[in-house]
Amino acid sequence: MLNPEIKAKLRAIVGEKHFRDDPEALVAHSYDGTPMLQSLPDGVIYPSSAQEVSDIMKVLFEYKVPLVSRGSGSNLCGGTVPVEGGIVMVMHRMNRILEVDRDNLTATVQPGLITAEFIAHIEGMGLFYPPDPSSMRISTIGGNIAECSGGLRGLKYGTTKDYVIGLEAVLADGRIIRTGGKLMKDVAGYDLTKLLVGSEGTLAVITEATLKLIPPPKAKKTMLAMYRDLYGAARTVSRIIESKIIPATLEFMDNPTIRVVDDFAKLGLPLDMEAILLIEQDGEPESVERDVERIREICELESADRIEVAESREEAEKLLTARRSAFTALARLRPTTILEDATVPRSRIADMVLRINEIAKKYNVTIATFGHAGDGNLHPTATTDARDTEEIHRVEAAFAEIFEASIELGGTITGEHGVGVVKAPYLEWKVGEPGIEIMRGIKAAFDPHNLLNPGKVFAKESKKRVVLQHG
Repeated sequence: MLNPEIKAKLRAIVGEKHFRDDPEALVAHSYDGTPMLQSLPDGVIYPSSAQEVSDIMKVLFEYKVPLVSRGSGSNLCGGTVPVEGGIVMVMHRMNRILEVDRDNLTATVQPGLITAEFIAHIEGMGLFYPPDPSSMRISTIGGNIAECSGGLRGLKYGTTKDYVIGLEAVLADGRIIRTGGKLMKDVAGYDLTKLLVGSEGTLAVITEATLKLIPPPKAKKTMLAMYRDLYGAARTVSRIIESKIIPATLEFMDNPTIRVVDDFAKLGLPLDMEAILLIEQDGEPESVERDVERIREICELESADRIEVAESREEAEKLLTARRSAFTALARLRPTTILEDATVPRSRIADMVLRINEIAKKYNVTIATFGHAGDGNLHPTATTDARDTEEIHRVEAAFAEIFEASIELGGTITGEHGVGVVKAPYLEWKVGEPGIEIMRGIKAAFDPHNLLNPGKVFAKESKKRVVLQHG
């Protein structure tokens, strides 16, 4: 609980209506997009500037009060659940585009800006910001930076970390630092910008970001390739890359996902296909036509049952929107939907999907799989019911085995959702004990009193790993 002195100091910084500790505000900020995780904060604060963030942090540092910085709370790893109480700092008042610099092709923005609104603004100016997480209509730029969000265009264009070139951030003790800038080259010391991107709010509070922009592609084409053979779809992915073609989008949906997406989006997809690839290419018109024709040939060589090319941009957007709606469509099936992410080398996608199916059958749980086939990032998604404790235990055991299988196939426990609370027990499986020690040392250097998003990334106790024997 916060004592009256702390509350008075916080209200003096932001004003009476921008600090709340009423039950409605506390409950509303006690959870995020992660199912089955909830913990009440002691207060919620809404700063409007970096200076206010700095002043707030000085008060919290003095009284050793934990802080969780938050955008829209759409993350899926429990990253913004205040598991140790304290203050939730909501960044939505800091939501402006401060500058678009055409000379340097950069934009400087505040962290509370909604991603899709920023993208629409930039595209309206004839520029392009590629990172496009599926949650972009509600997620914020600051949240994207905290989690290093990916998206459908990640294969060709990279993820959030590839477009953040400068940051303003507030440290745990209230000091303000600036990293990077409008520079394409900067090797002055350690790369603190890249260190803060993906740090999940555990090292500093982001208050401003300088983002790299690029010219937009002149042409786009979107196609669907449908397969009765899962391995045919996986081989298509590998062969496209081997052919030195890097599509803008190369997405995968398995049969259970196809069924629910079609029911949701009414696309008339064939429900007897084992896999569908959604492929988009962009660039110069001539190269797009050439690439799409070569991709079609590859799909045919790998025995695609049907290949369809969108006839218009509206039709293409409908297909892309349907893929982005996979989680929403699956969430209609049962009261609780657990969306995970596990990444493997793209050559092992079919192996991973088959392992997921075997594991789901072993534990008698329902798991559909979709994801970014081009970069090997799959999203196994369980539909379940949090009220059924026994089934939830089976789902959790299944996901532990899925993470194990991912590492066994040369992959990782998370490709874009982050570690947060959910993956913390498994982090040592990926980075090893020395890796954990180094990360803890970095955390201590930035945040010696463990006030910034405590209880995340580092588990109190790591899960024991049992190497799976398969086949």
